[in-house]
Amino acid sequence: MRNAIPYGRQNIEQDDIDAVVKTLTADFLTQGPKVKEFEDKFAAYNGAKYAVAVNNATSGLHLAVLALGLKEGERVITTPITFVASANCVRYAGGEVWFADIDPDTYLLSLESTKKLIESKPKGFFKGIIPVDFAGLPVDLEAFKSLAQEHDLWIIEDACHAPGSYFKDSKGETQMCGNGAYADIGIFSFHPVKHIACGEGGMLTTNSEELFKKLSLLRTHGITKENMAEDHGGWFYEMQELGYNYRLTDIQSALGITQLAKNKVGVARRNVIAKKYKKAFIGKIKFQSLPEGNLNAHHLFVIEVEDRKGLYDFLRTQNIFAQIHYIPVHTMPYYKEIGYDTAHLTCAENYYSKCISLPMYPSLTDEEQDFVIEKVTSFING
Repeated sequence: MRNAIPYGRQNIEQDDIDAVVKTLTADFLTQGPKVKEFEDKFAAYNGAKYAVAVNNATSGLHLAVLALGLKEGERVITTPITFVASANCVRYAGGEVWFADIDPDTYLLSLESTKKLIESKPKGFFKGIIPVDFAGLPVDLEAFKSLAQEHDLWIIEDACHAPGSYFKDSKGETQMCGNGAYADIGIFSFHPVKHIACGEGGMLTTNSEELFKKLSLLRTHGITKENMAEDHGGWFYEMQELGYNYRLTDIQSALGITQLAKNKVGVARRNVIAKKYKKAFIGKIKFQSLPEGNLNAHHLFVIEVEDRKGLYDFLRTQNIFAQIHYIPVHTMPYYKEIGYDTAHLTCAENYYSKCISLPMYPSLTDEEQDFVIEKVTSFING
């Protein structure tokens, strides 16, 4: 039996190891210079003015809704096809989650479904939108921004799948995911199966100095040593509001810096893999569409098949560990128990009944991919 082929995996090389070892022998393991260096380089990579490193993307989502002022009972729209954290962050702040349906071809939050939902309620009913760059495909945030401005809503871009992705706006300009041009805050993840692996970790990006300061304060217990009215001494600090310990370490940041430097090459390799899948499956198996001018960073490569469970089980017998992304959030027991049991999101539910994510990561070899294609094709052909 050949070695297992997972759906995704980290790619740790000698330069990554060397960077971590160097940090382990330095003066700071946390709250040191590597965190700021990682933040600055990440902001520059995405074209954002500011970046705030956190211990994971879920914490980042939590801080984002708090920084934007979400209060108990206020309502936010997101997609049902995402990891639960995209919705849970609203619940952490005591808000209500409302789901709009997805586009059946891109698998992204549908602008039309979102618009219809917003317009079905009185003005001011909703406070914000959390679109997700699912699988690495960027949302058309220019269109969502226009809708948000019309109804006085903020936007959090969940770009956890999409570092290095971009879309072309109406002027033909390239808009990198998380650059802050159309979203108030962007969120990225550094989980091992993501593009930039830090073990755990996340990053928030924004172009707002006010939000940057708010996020930085909330990340560290609400404590600051800045803007003190009196000089009490170098030790003095103030807790200005109730914050959290959501900090990233220097160890993880050192790894993040070397991983970030390789992301452009990694995204290019992911697109080579995606093109090969598409060439093999076009006209036979449905896969995520790619709007013209967009670059999909391909955290995932998702296909739709009628006998999804059969294919999933068959691939496992071949040591191919495909995965399912995602079970629609509104069908989870927690959400059903608090009133979402009557939510019928046809496109999302139909997508879930057929979706399966094939192996997608830069170190996937041509021979391994050929094997995956052969086994998927043989199953589909009976």
